[in-house]
Amino acid sequence: MDRPPARTSSAASAAPRASGPIGRAGAAYHLERFQDYLALEAGNSGNTVASYLRDIARLAEHATSQGVKRPEQLSAAQLREFVYFLKDLGLAPTTIRRQISAIRTYFKFLVGEGIAARDPSERIESPKRWRKLPAVLTVAEIDRLLGAPNTDEPLAIRDRALLEFAYATGVRVSELVSLTLQDILFTDGIARVFGKGSKERLVPVGRRALGAVALYAREIRPTLDRGKGKGILFLNARGTPLSRVGAWGVIKATARRAGLTTRVTPHTLRHTFATHLLEGGADLRAVQEMLGHADLATTQLYTHIDRDYLRTVHRSYHPRA
Repeated sequence: MDRPPARTSSAASAAPRASGPIGRAGAAYHLERFQDYLALEAGNSGNTVASYLRDIARLAEHATSQGVKRPEQLSAAQLREFVYFLKDLGLAPTTIRRQISAIRTYFKFLVGEGIAARDPSERIESPKRWRKLPAVLTVAEIDRLLGAPNTDEPLAIRDRALLEFAYATGVRVSELVSLTLQDILFTDGIARVFGKGSKERLVPVGRRALGAVALYAREIRPTLDRGKGKGILFLNARGTPLSRVGAWGVIKATARRAGLTTRVTPHTLRHTFATHLLEGGADLRAVQEMLGHADLATTQLYTHIDRDYLRTVHRSYHPRA
């Protein structure tokens, strides 16, 4: 059946037409038809149309990079993996909730248009239910990860510095990629970190991490920076600031090189940092300060891992366990 001619709509005119990522993956993922559906049939505002279109363009780009060429091929497991990918990038729960809403609306459109026979988005978990912490690496696994970069290669020296710093400080990935050269106070062994709401905190940096960062900053970063580094510490091969996706890729690739079977993300290193401190007897409020948590209850999520560790020690060493 022929589609009705497009009606004049403020929502339709406010939404962007296909360009950028939409142009690369849009045809296979029906993004222009989805845009018309949002604006003309669902009657959404221009801002909602633009946001949902951007969200689904991001899904289309990610899925295409994973070899999923058409949306009807996406499974519930792949959608969940995509949502966790967004979480690993450090996106706010409110942003991820909107992304999930966009995905559900998108599959409602696909099923309604007869493009997809089923809706796998029904089983996507909302961020409000994310209370379980991801896997934590053991000390031996951390040693394997940090030793994996081949430091005969210049970028591998950057990767070693990035990994050492992330594990030494427990910073969020957004904080990691926004560090400047001036934020590392080598003499004091401290890094100045700007967290959520641009709130500043000072985080101790261990000797090994300082050494790795100093080597990278002295020997490698000057060769990468071509005047586009903007003073940012970690740069990519093009000499521009490393993005959150770029940092995520470095950690994932290094974990694969190290032969780790555990899924390793920037959040994994953050949780491993906190857990290893607590297992070593660190004060909970000190860990809260280093992590930049506004609420102690958030830091207390890590104590269940610590309790599991303590029970293991008790069973192993107590004569009546």
